[in-house]
Amino acid sequence: MDPITVMLVEDHVLMREGTRELLDREEDIQVIAEAGDGEQAVWLANTQRPDVIIMDIAMPKLNGLEATRTIKAANPGCAVLVLTAYDDDQYVFAFLEAGAAGYLLKDVSIDELIKAIRAVYAGESVLHPAVARKVIDYFVGRKELQQVDLESDQLTAREQEVLKLAAKGMTNREIASELSISPRTAQVHLSNIFAKLGVGSRTEAVLYALRKGWLPLADTL
Repeated sequence: MDPITVMLVEDHVLMREGTRELLDREEDIQVIAEAGDGEQAVWLANTQRPDVIIMDIAMPKLNGLEATRTIKAANPGCAVLVLTAYDDDQYVFAFLEAGAAGYLLKDVSIDELIKAIRAVYAGESVLHPAVARKVIDYFVGRKELQQVDLESDQLTAREQEVLKLAAKGMTNREIASELSISPRTAQVHLSNIFAKLGVGSRTEAVLYALRKGWLPLADTL
């Protein structure tokens, strides 16, 4: 099995080198590129096409948010995992709207980061607990959001079930167990959902459905 290819985007050299050294110990993860600023990140993303990009916010030349928007526009299948010290609402929602598959704070352990890389690569969402709460509070406060059924002509009944379970934070294996299907089939359904909605991760898919008012807020995350 090919390793998960990763690019590190971090302007602090010591932090970047330390993270790379720890990730390189994992047999299924390969760091193929490093960027110290946003412009370099965009160029490397387009040329190296990593599976996962670990993105910081504050960087020279082009900040992490603009870099993410540019990268996702050209490479929608690339999973961007934000790793930052900032949990401000303005950053959280801007990155998720830009297509980030996950948002972690720098107080996570290396084991948590490794699990997050594997999760976003598999199409799962990864949100730091403090960030997940912000997402729920944000959508609960939106008056225009209405709870209605998914548009039946856009997703199949099974895809609707899968998306609703994904919105609850279930992993592919948990979704498969709940629906009595294989994890591979659950992943195929998610891939079909991503293609139909024009997104690259389950985080994007859930946010898309929330914005459309397709999902009951009580069932999310």
